[in-house]
Amino acid sequence: MCGGDIKWKNNPAKPGVPYVPTNLEHLANTITHGFCIIPSLYASRDLVKEAITSSQKTSATVFGLALLLLFSVSTLFHLVSWSGLAKTLRFYLHISDRAIIYLYIAASYTPWLMLTDVGYYGGHLRWIMWFLAVLGIFYSYCFYEKYKRLETVFYVILGTVPALVVLESPPKNGMYELALGGILYISGVVFFKSDGIIPCAHAIWHLFVVMGAYTHLSAIQRYLIGCRVPGVDPEPSHLPDCITGGSL
Repeated sequence: MCGGDIKWKNNPAKPGVPYVPTNLEHLANTITHGFCIIPSLYASRDLVKEAITSSQKTSATVFGLALLLLFSVSTLFHLVSWSGLAKTLRFYLHISDRAIIYLYIAASYTPWLMLTDVGYYGGHLRWIMWFLAVLGIFYSYCFYEKYKRLETVFYVILGTVPALVVLESPPKNGMYELALGGILYISGVVFFKSDGIIPCAHAIWHLFVVMGAYTHLSAIQRYLIGCRVPGVDPEPSHLPDCITGGSL
């Protein structure tokens, strides 16, 4: 698409009102997560198939399902929003799109908190993290477009605190990837908050999410699933040790 008649962005949204993307932005928003649905489905399936222990299967299922929902709900919302129809459905899909972020953040850290040595407090953090994710969902429903900056702060807190606990626990593999994924998500927040300021800002945010999700998926698949985590999984002893390297 090229030419002088393309509208790259609209004016920023007023307080309490959602931003209205241009047709180009609608297209970009839909494509950037839509093309990830099928790959995430296959990746989730492979992750579950490679899992051996019950804890690995649980972690793989939780992460894989959240990954698939992240891209599917986002794509469906942007498609319905682009159509301009079904206002009620669009409203609930928008809430779901925001709520899935809380679930995905919690699911991203679940394998690390279940399958690695994070100490006594780290084990309790898993349940605290999911409790906060549920509170975040209720927050999205109750306040919707109000206090959007506060909502962003909640995302960052929920995504940062578990990472700090994991990174500060005994050295383990995959820490570089875990940190890199977090940096990608946090960097993308700049674009998440730039609708109407930067053309296709939300689609750019989507790309940061894709890169962060791929980084975390690769680390989980490489270091935590289908192998024995040294110092954590004494049995079954016939399992190969997980790949070493990537620790901080």
